[in-house]
Amino acid sequence: MAHSLFSRAAQPVAPYAQSPQFAGGKFRNAAPRHKPGALKLMEVMWRFATGKPPDARPRQPVPVYAVMRSDLLAAPDLSLWRLGHSTLLFKINGQFWLTDPVFSERASPLPFMGPKRFHAPPITIDELPPIAGVLLSHDHYDHLDYAAIQKLAPKVEHFITPLGVGDRLIDWGVPAAKVQQFDWWQGTTIGGLQLVATPAQHFSGRGLSDGNRTLWASWVLIAGDTRIFFSGDTGYFDGFQAIGERYGPFDLTLVETGAYNEDWPDIHMHPEQSLQAHIDLRGRHLMPIHNGTFDLALHPWTEPFERITALAAAAQVPLVAPLMGERLDVRAPALSRHWWRQASEQAAAAEGRVLAPLPEA
Repeated sequence: MAHSLFSRAAQPVAPYAQSPQFAGGKFRNAAPRHKPGALKLMEVMWRFATGKPPDARPRQPVPVYAVMRSDLLAAPDLSLWRLGHSTLLFKINGQFWLTDPVFSERASPLPFMGPKRFHAPPITIDELPPIAGVLLSHDHYDHLDYAAIQKLAPKVEHFITPLGVGDRLIDWGVPAAKVQQFDWWQGTTIGGLQLVATPAQHFSGRGLSDGNRTLWASWVLIAGDTRIFFSGDTGYFDGFQAIGERYGPFDLTLVETGAYNEDWPDIHMHPEQSLQAHIDLRGRHLMPIHNGTFDLALHPWTEPFERITALAAAAQVPLVAPLMGERLDVRAPALSRHWWRQASEQAAAAEGRVLAPLPEA
């Protein structure tokens, strides 16, 4: 099947030769990324298998606000709900938009192994109201969920993707009329919401033979005088400054802060880089994403939250880190209440441990 580990590459329905990012049958970053050798890959895999810290996953249930359809329908415009990892639900101009919807139990091609959720989604797909659009950053399993796409397709009007990702959706049975796909710096306007695909530094692929056959992107969302940036997955690069110059300042930046490591520095950002990206983008409020739902690296699950909290406080950057399912006002979001800290303290108390104090915001 098209979503299995050994799936064939997405079959293009449009040529990519006109894309500056496409060469030799594959997409590429503006600057070549470092690729570790076979021995280094084996070392990293061994550390994943044997070197995980004991708190790589929560010891107690992660708190989640249950979201009801009635809550969504009654919410004001420019509302935002974080549903997990990089899955965000927006209400803009009376319509609902989803980013990188992942609702499955595991971010994996296999239902019985691979990264497992820390928490259930705050709302089921069945309970969601009609969705104006799904915005996708790339095709990795923790951002593109085959089962979710299959369930969402009947209630979604538009799927907006980077080049090639849309072809994959069509290959999965999503009607081609619903799919629009874009190169960097291209976009569209739907229902008064302008969407622009912007550069990112990452890679793509879902199987053993389809590496970089589809493009990856960040996204700019513009509704009236409100501007939002969604990073998708990316390493730190000079593209953030270019995006900030073209489309900033942003009311809210949703920036990847999690699953980082010194062994893959050019495809995921350390918290220091996430903060610098926010500054480059000319952002006001910073919301760290790509954390709190899956164990995808070698750091404790709370480390991304704690490090970005300390860094943002030192830089006097307003940090937004809501509970999963908590409603936020995009223009004036509630600042972080350190909910992950409370969850960790409960687990530590149950085990007779004491946590280091969290830096003051």
